[in-house]
Amino acid sequence: METGSHSGPHPVSEAQQRVEENLVQNVLDSFESCQDPRLKQLMQSLTRHIHSFIREVRLTEAEWNAAISFLTAAGHITDDKRQEFILLSDVFGASMQTIAVNNETIDDATEATVFGPFFVEDAPEIDNGGDIAGAAPGQPCWVEGSVKDTAGNPVPNARIEVWEADEDGFYDVQYSDQRVSGRAHLFSDADGTYRFWGLTPTPYPIPHDGPVGEMLEAVGRSPMRASHLHFMVTAPGLRTLVTHIFVRGDELLKHDSVFGVKESLIRNFEEQAPGTAAPDGRDLGGLSWARTRFDIVLAPTES
Repeated sequence: METGSHSGPHPVSEAQQRVEENLVQNVLDSFESCQDPRLKQLMQSLTRHIHSFIREVRLTEAEWNAAISFLTAAGHITDDKRQEFILLSDVFGASMQTIAVNNETIDDATEATVFGPFFVEDAPEIDNGGDIAGAAPGQPCWVEGSVKDTAGNPVPNARIEVWEADEDGFYDVQYSDQRVSGRAHLFSDADGTYRFWGLTPTPYPIPHDGPVGEMLEAVGRSPMRASHLHFMVTAPGLRTLVTHIFVRGDELLKHDSVFGVKESLIRNFEEQAPGTAAPDGRDLGGLSWARTRFDIVLAPTES
């Protein structure tokens, strides 16, 4: 990711400052006739921030061209299975900041975190106690918990979407054989409880074979994500929750490439020795397995 050399800041004359400030004002004025107040606010604020950045760093034309080439490459690699612009937003912390702004802390409601680029609509439905793995490689993991509102009431029939990477670090959509694995949806029971078999999460890199990966390499940052399992939980009258749970003890918890880790979302994944009886009597063929609990609290939509 070449940007060219730049000698650094240098004094800007008052005359030059006036030229630059006049341009900013002309662009701001061009949005004055916008009839949508919110759109007008967004465009004018964006204009101020973009011009402020350009002027602060004294952006060179070579650097501007490099940025345009980077965005063009991000567009070319994006398709219906890979969203490079979400990755870009993620690694800048912009995704997490947007989530923070839009999911204010309410009582003991479960905290939200990044959506990620690998959610797929219409994941298969499983019964409570079913298996989301779909033959994906990895250590079996029993996940159980409850869904409640902030008043402590059970939330029956909440839709729980879950998805995760396999032990090789890949989501099903990253394979070319159209497999569906490591994802499903289920519904909470009448008492708000849920349970399913998945895989014990393992660390993996975000896709780094494209422009975002080149950027991370250029600045000396790792593409690795802390081990996690994705959830999206929806129920009428309650705020949709998009979150993960993370594995306590993972050395990447403080170095997650998309800044998605929150202390409240770290869980114990308790290792079970081979031969330990499974909660539902499943025959695990002498394999070791793990178990964890994640109790979910949904905030009201009014908040």
